[in-house]
Amino acid sequence: MQKRKLGNGGLEVSALGFGCMGLNFLDGKGMDKKEAITLLRHAVERGITFFDTAEAYGPYTNEEIVGEGLQPYRKEVIIATKFGCKEAKPASGLDSRPETIRAVTEASLKRLKTDYIDLLYQHRVDPNVPIEEVAGTVKDLIQEGKVKYFGLSEASAKTIRKAHSVQPVSALQSEYSLFWREPENEIIPTLEELGIGFVPFSPLGKGFLTGMISTKLEDVDRRNILPRFTEENIQANQVLVEALSEIAVQKNITTGQLALAWLLAQKPWIAPIPGTTKLKRLEENIRSTDIVLTAGDLAAIDTKVNGIILSGNRYPQFLEEQIDK
Repeated sequence: MQKRKLGNGGLEVSALGFGCMGLNFLDGKGMDKKEAITLLRHAVERGITFFDTAEAYGPYTNEEIVGEGLQPYRKEVIIATKFGCKEAKPASGLDSRPETIRAVTEASLKRLKTDYIDLLYQHRVDPNVPIEEVAGTVKDLIQEGKVKYFGLSEASAKTIRKAHSVQPVSALQSEYSLFWREPENEIIPTLEELGIGFVPFSPLGKGFLTGMISTKLEDVDRRNILPRFTEENIQANQVLVEALSEIAVQKNITTGQLALAWLLAQKPWIAPIPGTTKLKRLEENIRSTDIVLTAGDLAAIDTKVNGIILSGNRYPQFLEEQIDK
């Protein structure tokens, strides 16, 4: 698999990463631990070197699975994790105080079975702690050798600039896909200007762009709290999948592969992190890296989807309030 550079500090990752959250957190059930580890190791064998986790996934247990699964390949892979949620629970609020960052980092190192974290993100911007103080704390951790690179998640352009002036930001992780294109307005131009990589999470629209979600989700599925995934909005938003499906059929690929190939074609410093619990889907995602979309293809996609207004907010109110504006 081709590699991509995130930021100007030398961080190189596989063009497609692996979002680990769903291994035991997304649908409320989770995978068998042994199966999850097998899937992670297969991803490595297929060329994926970039794995994303967080203390808040579980909480804590996702890091343990990732640490055990990737331990045999530690020197070959890039592991990203995150701090910033109070008690490792997004619903409890935010906490990026320096002492918390340090404590979370030490605990994550143990769970990940490593002595360094490749990429440490602030999970969400804490309005009660100046971002310069956060960046300074991570800078100290980098100097101590416990962290290699600094990242932000769902940060505004203003916050990115402030943090970057203290400690270079290697990557921003935020939602970006044909299901959510808001970053194109201000975030992507800012990242390009500053030389910061972009790691889109939910690059398949939390699964919606695969075309496999057309009815009400199971009751245990954590996406039920998201307004875009009410039964009514799922039905209303099928128009987007139908539009993409027409192009995908012509190219003999899936809508999910089209969505990932579209993201990869936007900028050479974008590395999406789709997640899955199925080997078949992992292979399908990996094959998207071989798809080349021409300027004509990209124009055709824009023509198809421009003007489609999707129904439903992407987050419930309590999570929306945690987004840096």
